[in-house]
Amino acid sequence: MAKKTVTKAHSDKAPKGAGDEQAALAKMYEDTLRDFAESSIVTGRVIEVRPNEVLVDIGYKSEGTLPASEFRGDTSQVQPGDQFEVLIEKLEDDEGMVCLSKTRAEQQRKWENVVNNCSEGSTIPGEVKGRVKGGLIIDIGVDAFLPGSQVDITPVRNPDELVGQTLEFKIIKINKERRNVVLSRRELMEDRRREARRELLRDIRAGQVRKGMVKNITEFGAFIDLQGMDGLLHITDMSWGRLNHPSEMVSVGQELEVVVLDVDLEKERISLGLKQRSGNPWDGIEGRYPVNSRIHGKVVSLVPYGAFVEIEPGVEGLVHVSEMSWTKRVAKASDVLNVGDEVDAIVLAVNAEEQKISLGIRQTEANPWDTVLDRYPIGSRVKGKVRNFTTYGAFVEIEPGMDGMIHVSDMSWTRKVNHPSEVLKKSDEVECVVLEVDPTQQRISLGLKQAQQDPWSGIQSRFRIGQMVKGKVSKVASFGAFVELAEGIDGLVHISQISDERVQKVRDVLQPGQEVEARVIKIDSVDRKIGLSIKAAQVPEENFVVSEEMLQGLRPGEDLVDIASALDEAFGTAGGAGEEWHPGQKKPEET
Repeated sequence: MAKKTVTKAHSDKAPKGAGDEQAALAKMYEDTLRDFAESSIVTGRVIEVRPNEVLVDIGYKSEGTLPASEFRGDTSQVQPGDQFEVLIEKLEDDEGMVCLSKTRAEQQRKWENVVNNCSEGSTIPGEVKGRVKGGLIIDIGVDAFLPGSQVDITPVRNPDELVGQTLEFKIIKINKERRNVVLSRRELMEDRRREARRELLRDIRAGQVRKGMVKNITEFGAFIDLQGMDGLLHITDMSWGRLNHPSEMVSVGQELEVVVLDVDLEKERISLGLKQRSGNPWDGIEGRYPVNSRIHGKVVSLVPYGAFVEIEPGVEGLVHVSEMSWTKRVAKASDVLNVGDEVDAIVLAVNAEEQKISLGIRQTEANPWDTVLDRYPIGSRVKGKVRNFTTYGAFVEIEPGMDGMIHVSDMSWTRKVNHPSEVLKKSDEVECVVLEVDPTQQRISLGLKQAQQDPWSGIQSRFRIGQMVKGKVSKVASFGAFVELAEGIDGLVHISQISDERVQKVRDVLQPGQEVEARVIKIDSVDRKIGLSIKAAQVPEENFVVSEEMLQGLRPGEDLVDIASALDEAFGTAGGAGEEWHPGQKKPEET
């Protein structure tokens, strides 16, 4: 009231015209007071720059101050007379100065700009400032939050790589009270991808060549991003040649030009091809690689049954294990070849329709079986090393990669051999006679006993009926005992010819190794049998006569047919085990 009185008294004394000016000043003062309120933004002018603060005139009754931190600690960039907007934080501090903030004024203006010019669902650019818990901070004029789930369509392994990049975002929420903005880059990308997908499906056609980027690789192919949707590049459409895995041909992030093979609009599926960009190398293949022509190639793949050889890009032929060697039995291709080996081969067959070429490596060399009869005529003697056994014989290597087979029946003149290990050992050096040669079946039959003197030849000149002989018991059987008369020659004493007294068990009277004296009562050089009688050794030679009773146990049809069978019974063995092979039959597996 006093102020108004003073003002009014002053106006009464003022000359005419001065009252109007004072009224205008009073009104301006009232308006100024009304404008200067805390949190309001006003324009300030720098009037002095100090080391720790800047003095600013905002037209108020007292000046305002800005701390040096408002200029990042460097006030040298500010000059007297500079003007900028400031926010009034406090009209009067303890020293009567106005507290101002240039930073908050700028933030306020930026927030107002976001609120006035942006809305939820709109697109805005922003710079990725840094990473925080749960997402990223984006500078769009004000700090906005980008949740980690909204960074990209696919999970981002290292979000720090995005810091410093300027990207586009979609505003999904604005909270004016909390001054909070939430963004999504994923929704923006999905929106654009949906639009690109519609455009792609509208324009794409089979036969087109499109650019794309390898997005993902699986066992069966690769998914290619066609900038709108993904297409499948199947492994069979990557190369005309053989691929074990798509990663041998393409890598994630690689840009490709692919051919559109098929478009299924209903299922929204696109099939792509890479090999179709080049001509089919199988066209005219029969003209380039006729049967019996020689090729040079590289082993690119091994399977148990053979090796695939690349003879030109996209064209492979198969060398079956049976076509790798004339003489060696190749069990699996890896025993002979390695991936990367360069080989020569002969074209055996071409099937352009099925894209198959059969190759042979052994055909590049002469077949040693074509001249085998010249090298090993029947009746000739050969030496070799015992390589392996079967149940019916032994295989003897007579030259590298070429075996002959000794059947068990051709191993001994004097005994029946049930298994070759009874006579031979692996790695034994043996001399044999060539019995049969079959170049077609690639078989050579050898005889071990034929390379030795037959002890039964001239047997009748060495032994006669009634002759007294001595020998050692070699074997004992239920029906009698075998007595070794000479090397490889045994005679049989039937149980009925051991003693004048009845013998219940042979072992009660005779034991292996025991020396006995007996008289020869039968000689059969054809069946290789010699019959002996210990009882007859007691009869004087002048009174000796071979009786029917003596021969009863040695006649065919009884237990004893021949010496070999009798020996088997003495050993307690059955005839040969398993299926036997004879020359002319198919050769079974070796053991």
